Amino acid sequence: MQGAGYSAGMSEKPEKSYGRRTISATAHPRALVTNRPRLKGAWTAKVITLVPEAYPGQLGVSLIGRALTDGKWALEPVDLRIFGEGKHRNVDDTPSGGGAGMVLRADVMGRAIRFAERDVTVDRAKWPLIYLTPRGRRFDQAMAQRFADCDGLTLIAGRFEGLDQRAIDHFEIEEVSLGDFVMTGGDIAAEALIDATVRLRPGVLGNAASTEEESFSDGLLEHPQYTRPAVWEGRSVPEVLTSGDHGRVADWRRAQAEEITRARRPDLLDDD
Repeated sequence: MQGAGYSAGMSEKPEKSYGRRTISATAHPRALVTNRPRLKGAWTAKVITLVPEAYPGQLGVSLIGRALTDGKWALEPVDLRIFGEGKHRNVDDTPSGGGAGMVLRADVMGRAIRFAERDVTVDRAKWPLIYLTPRGRRFDQAMAQRFADCDGLTLIAGRFEGLDQRAIDHFEIEEVSLGDFVMTGGDIAAEALIDATVRLRPGVLGNAASTEEESFSDGLLEHPQYTRPAVWEGRSVPEVLTSGDHGRVADWRRAQAEEITRARRPDLLDDD
């Protein structure tokens, strides 16, 4: 089915509603097999990718996967190859001005973006369009919370040497990076970003307090964690944690978080 073409004038099938659940069409036929009904208005991640078969991957297991199955959020991979040029559905070309590698074409990506966003708001504050690239702004917890507060987002999983700058400028694409390293593609980064974001959505994790006490939630790295047995290999759980004094426990955890942050990530502190 990858040979199936796309044109701007193709008819769009309306979204069907079944009470609180909705089912929508997708550009990739695999969704006909793995498509899950979702709660109407559920937060949705759309991923424009050359490897749609990689999804849901890790997003399909554990609490995030259960929430996906339950329709609390939705995942829609969009196969970029469908929108390619010519007989072989080419999506890239050589860099203008010369150089190594290949560059994703603006016209091909433009068609994919328009298809992916045909049924969503154009307000980037409510529905960000994100390109995962090493040169982007570094992803952090505050950004994850911002994305979680949106209606959904569209991700472009990069490949090759990058994406034609004209597409980035035309569609006001936000560039995001997981860190100062390079990967062979943006799909693993996309899954990581989605995971960090979806878990902040109401009802996805069983205990909302767990997200409030994690690393970065208050600008600090997380304090050390302990559990049973009380003594292991001669090492004991700190006495304060078994004292039953919640005030002392809170103070100890805060002090530990500050100490660890100062040692490992001083850039997170506002010390004058």
